[in-house]
Amino acid sequence: MPDAAWLDARARGRIPDQGRRSRGPCVAIECFEEIPCDPCHDACRRGAIRPFSQINHLPEVDFDVCNGCGACIPACPGLAIFVVDETWKDDFAVVRLPYEFLPVPSPGDEVAGLDRSGQERCAARVVKVERSAKHDRTTVVWVEVPKSLSMEVRHIRVGGSGGGSREV
Repeated sequence: MPDAAWLDARARGRIPDQGRRSRGPCVAIECFEEIPCDPCHDACRRGAIRPFSQINHLPEVDFDVCNGCGACIPACPGLAIFVVDETWKDDFAVVRLPYEFLPVPSPGDEVAGLDRSGQERCAARVVKVERSAKHDRTTVVWVEVPKSLSMEVRHIRVGGSGGGSREV
């Protein structure tokens, strides 16, 4: 069940609704700290992350413009930006998430999908790992999760699941 901060983010244009998620990949920004920070806006070449009227304001997304490219994921120093693709497969979605731990997983690895509180929610499969100089030192990991958990899984534990299941 989403907490109050998550619901507030949805109301303020940072979390896509089900209708938007059903049209293809899109960003979900789970930034809740009003601090001077705006690299997500500068990283978005499409202008989907709206200009900040004040640098301490929280980002807002134009979900009709966002194509889910994910350029904003490694730009966020707070590791608070994800891309969700619920059109990936019938029963599975892909969540692209920032990852700054070692070891870095490899495509095909089974990992544990964790929720915002670090609780294991499912077994997940790594489908792609993006590491490049333009990402600085933030790896972007694509994980396949049950579609019903696409808005819950926000981190992974490498080394597999401690009891989760890939069953849908």
